[in-house]
Formats: sequence, C-alpha cells, structure tokens
Amino acid sequence: MTESPPPVPDFAAERVRLRALAIEDATGLHEAYGDAETMRFWDAPPSADLAETEQRVRRSLSADPTWHAAWAVLGRADERCIGMVNYHARQPWNRRLTVGWILVRRCQGQGFMAEAMRVLLQHCFGTLDAHRIEAEIEPGNIRSARLADRLGFRREGLLQDRLCVAGQYRSVWMHALLRPE
Repeated sequence: MTESPPPVPDFAAERVRLRALAIEDATGLHEAYGDAETMRFWDAPPSADLAETEQRVRRSLSADPTWHAAWAVLGRADERCIGMVNYHARQPWNRRLTVGWILVRRCQGQGFMAEAMRVLLQHCFGTLDAHRIEAEIEPGNIRSARLADRLGFRREGLLQDRLCVAGQYRSVWMHALLRPE
C-alpha cells in the first residue's frame, strides 16, 4: 500500500460528484451535522450552529491525507453539497482503512450515497491499494447497514462500547469489505 496518497482527486458518478471537502461545504453539511435525526448514529452530537459545523470541516481539512481524506458529495443536478464521504484510520502497512459517510436527510433513501461510496471504494482499492476496508455501524442504524450490505460488506462482530458520545457508551458492528480478487 502506498504510504503517501496522491492529492484528493475529484470523481463523478451518474447523479453525484465527489470533490475534496472545502470549508465552503459547511453550509450544505450543516443540514446534516445540525440535524439530530441524521446525527443520531454519528460519533459526535449534532452541531449546535454553523460555526461548529465549520470547525468540524476545518478539523477534517487539517488531517494528513496519508491517514484521512474527505470528499463533499455534490448533487450533479445543482452542484449543492448533500453529504460527505471519507476514509480514516488508514494503515498503509496493513493495507487497511475505515470509511464513513453522512447524507442530508432530504436525500436519504434515493441511492445517492451508494453511488458516492462505490466511487470511493474503487479509489481505496485501486489508488490506495487497500486490501481491507472497514465500516463501523451502530446496531440501530438500519439504513447504513443495508447500504454496507449492498456494497458487499460483511458484518463480522459487535464491538462493545466502542464509542463514547456525549458521555454515553455505544457499541458498533464491524463491517468489512475485502479487496475483490
């Protein structure tokens, strides 16, 4: 696996485009990060305001792309930011990384995230030379679990009290997708 990834590239699918996350995406992402229902299964509480969402985006932008990179998911019809996908916890020496995703509520259930994630997975297996891609999904997050299933991930086991969000411990299912042969 390549130690240093190339700059974060742009990608296009049928109805979405992925480009490197930018601070300007905070306004669109706040529709997701500021929504308690959308953030119910996230590893942090909802943003209280746009300034907090901007801080989250800045934190993501400051990360070294060797270990973490994020893309804004844009609807191709209007180029508005409707979500975000990322990889994080990348371990090039183990050819392993973790992926995450979030989508504004009004766009959920329409296949946008499946399109975005297929593009990201191709990048992770191809350019980043990953062998194993992981996704940690809370047991109640049925939509994300179904998406992971559609993408070919397999549920491996429950990680007890993996997250502590607002003082509450939460468990997650470990899902993994191995490099296609």
